[in-house]
Amino acid sequence: MPSETVKHLTKTQLFNAVGSSSYNLCMSEDCDVIYFNDDNTYYSADIIVPVWFKTDANPKYICYCSKVTKEEIEQAVFMYDAKTIKDVVKITGAMKNADCIHNNPTGKCCSEFIKQVIEQSLTK
Repeated sequence: MPSETVKHLTKTQLFNAVGSSSYNLCMSEDCDVIYFNDDNTYYSADIIVPVWFKTDANPKYICYCSKVTKEEIEQAVFMYDAKTIKDVVKITGAMKNADCIHNNPTGKCCSEFIKQVIEQSLTK
């Protein structure tokens, strides 16, 4: 995880402590830790956005750049028959304002996460 992402998503008073080292992202949904490395640990309360895969995230953004939630993607699948990322983009406006390194807690494009939500929704 690039430190640039961590710097952009931590609260202002923590910005200078982030440093330039890379970070790991805690993918455990019940863990309160978001980012960590040998020097620092940042918790949910230290981050300015809810991290979608954490149990208590509200809202559960999948596309942070365009503020598209998991529920909106599921709705696109169930109500508008979306089956592809392209369908979801057209219906929800996801991925229209891309600045993923700064907005998405993973520092990456949300397309793979949109695809996962589509696949999960289609199997329900």
